Amino acid sequence: MALIKLLLAPIRRLVHFPLFQLAVTIAIILWLEAVSGRNLILGQIYNGLDGLVDFSVQRFAAVFELKSFTKSWLTTAFWIGYVYLAGLIILYLIRLMIRGIVEFAARTNAFGLRNPIAQDRGIEAYRAWLPLERIRPQYIPQEKWEAMYAWPPNNAPPYPPLGRRIARGFLLYVVVIAIVAIGLQEFTPFHAVNWLGSLVRLVGGR
Repeated sequence: MALIKLLLAPIRRLVHFPLFQLAVTIAIILWLEAVSGRNLILGQIYNGLDGLVDFSVQRFAAVFELKSFTKSWLTTAFWIGYVYLAGLIILYLIRLMIRGIVEFAARTNAFGLRNPIAQDRGIEAYRAWLPLERIRPQYIPQEKWEAMYAWPPNNAPPYPPLGRRIARGFLLYVVVIAIVAIGLQEFTPFHAVNWLGSLVRLVGGR
């Protein structure tokens, strides 16, 4: 497992490079546009994305005054953004599937992979645990320290549920956007608060 990760490390660094991701996204868009007329399924995907981009641009045009230059760049940005988001979702699903296959192989010891997988994950867990152990006071036992911050006795994760974390992040973004909009409204010629109000009314269908 370690040898495979070592061999794949350069490829992973290249895939995680932002410019490479942008180039791949643009290549996918051009490929979809080129084959949309010859393949029914890919043509439907392209038409669906094209309609979604056009709808998004029209929604923005209903709130902001868009000139031809801004509209063209906004169309390009929406195309790249939607294809990039779809790619992230697909890669996430593939990662979940691969993780499920690996865990199934480890549980059933298929092809004798349980020990290598367990050893590899044990090393990762130890490396992740070391920073927590380095700050443990000497007077607190290791078991109590881990139960407090890493591995509670009831096997519950030591972080809030996913819904609470999403709600907290959403509220944080709303507060930051509101502060930035008020600052732009007060100290710049941009009427950001009015734009946000128009955008909220548009999304709400009013």
